Amino acid sequence: MANQQIDTEQWHLSVNTGAGVITNPLHGGDNLPLILLPEVAFYGEQWFFDNGRLGYSLHESDTHVVNIVTEFNPETRFFIDFHPSNVFALQTSNSFVIESTSSDELVEKSVVTTNDVKKRRWALDAGLSYHYIRSNHVFSVQVLADVSGVYKGARSALQWQSHHQLGRLSIAPSLGVWYKSNELNDYFYGLSAEESSYGEIEVGSSWQPYAKIDARWPLGETNSLRFHLAYYDYSAVDDSPLFEHTYSMTAFIGFNHIF
Repeated sequence: MANQQIDTEQWHLSVNTGAGVITNPLHGGDNLPLILLPEVAFYGEQWFFDNGRLGYSLHESDTHVVNIVTEFNPETRFFIDFHPSNVFALQTSNSFVIESTSSDELVEKSVVTTNDVKKRRWALDAGLSYHYIRSNHVFSVQVLADVSGVYKGARSALQWQSHHQLGRLSIAPSLGVWYKSNELNDYFYGLSAEESSYGEIEVGSSWQPYAKIDARWPLGETNSLRFHLAYYDYSAVDDSPLFEHTYSMTAFIGFNHIF
């Protein structure tokens, strides 16, 4: 993490065991149970891998961190269970529609399930992330674009995260907002003329806020009680007939063991 000291040139491995769920907001999409969740990170002098994200540090100081980063686009997680965003579901680091060509009347009449649409392909995004660290607060900006040619769009985010110690309890709340381009939303949540009886439906670009809170209570040097709750707002793209709910939640409570 940008605000924590971490040993370099060695693997950092831990596993979370407990009970939790990732809710799927799409019609026909199954909620994903969370029982066993790994966390894997390796930090070299400049290269790093952190729970599915591969990066290269361009600049690092006590106040400013600039990285080149690449990761699989997380939107595919609602179509594919075994996705890095689902496997590494407890990550803590990192609305309105601007344009739309669908009408509310058509959306109300139509329901499309994930079984009715073509498979959404894996997309690889790459870009820059910047972290400004002040005391126990971290302000982050990231801009990523599709480098795999799958949806040919971009996404960017602003995030605030704070770290607090309340006695033995460590707590880290986060607030952020994603901007997602119309190419991204139309690929994942729009419908082609073949997929919809009302013809092609485009969703348009959107601003989508989210909130997270992560808490740990130590039970020894390598074990702790872990609680994680995250809320992702999808109301900006609910013009898409794919959506049954306007949000997705990740909730987990269990134990964390560091190897």
